[in-house]
Amino acid sequence: MPEKRKILIIDDEAHFCALVKNNLQASGAFEVITANDGASGIVAARLQRPDLILLDAIMPTMHGMKVAAALKKDPQTTSIPIIFLTAIVTREEVGVEAMRNIGAYNYIAKPVITDDLIKCINKVLSEQAGK
Repeated sequence: MPEKRKILIIDDEAHFCALVKNNLQASGAFEVITANDGASGIVAARLQRPDLILLDAIMPTMHGMKVAAALKKDPQTTSIPIIFLTAIVTREEVGVEAMRNIGAYNYIAKPVITDDLIKCINKVLSEQAGK
């Protein structure tokens, strides 16, 4: 049996984190940890060393872009791929170019469709493995 990939979800909506965590773990391919704000997400990334981070773009206190920038500047977390999650729907509103400039791989619009999320995660992880 292949080793489960560790995913960190950083999102201020606890019910969203629980739903996505349950759906990803139900696939049998992922171990999922969660953090409900940017600061605790940065700490969790440093301590847990996830294979990939799902990051809410809009959170109170510490915006997702600031979290991503901090993660990409930290030598312990700089190589961890980030996928932004957002309820914003247009590329302009999302700030796709800014996300990519920070080092994010992609973004997924909320509400998240589990199959699409798993495909995106697997694509990013396989691209990361190929580097």
